[in-house]
Amino acid sequence: MHVNYLAVLVAAVSSFLLGGLWYSPKLFGPAWRRAAGDMRKKEDGHPAKVFGVSFLFALVAAYAYAMLIPLQANVVAAGVQGLLVGAGVVATSFGINYQFANRSGVLWLIDGGYHALQFGICGIVLGAWR
Repeated sequence: MHVNYLAVLVAAVSSFLLGGLWYSPKLFGPAWRRAAGDMRKKEDGHPAKVFGVSFLFALVAAYAYAMLIPLQANVVAAGVQGLLVGAGVVATSFGINYQFANRSGVLWLIDGGYHALQFGICGIVLGAWR
């Protein structure tokens, strides 16, 4: 299998940056904290470990997804496949877990929406660098 490691790194960085924006106070951060019952104070911040481990997970996800994209896929096909993987596999898996954990539908929409877009963007980046 051919994997462009630079594209994987850029896809992981884009995923990480999307998460920063998605869960920021400008977008879904306040709604996510309410739905998740997050009791951290705004000034508490996040430790370096959270960011480091999160980036590692984004890197693993981008690499695994790069291995799933067919070699002949163009940027559009890879982006659409990413949206399908994010919404149809990742978000629905979250949905199953959220049902058993009695988590809110709002929380599922925020988290599932992030992952749908995350894999869509990863697909665009990886598909463009084929």
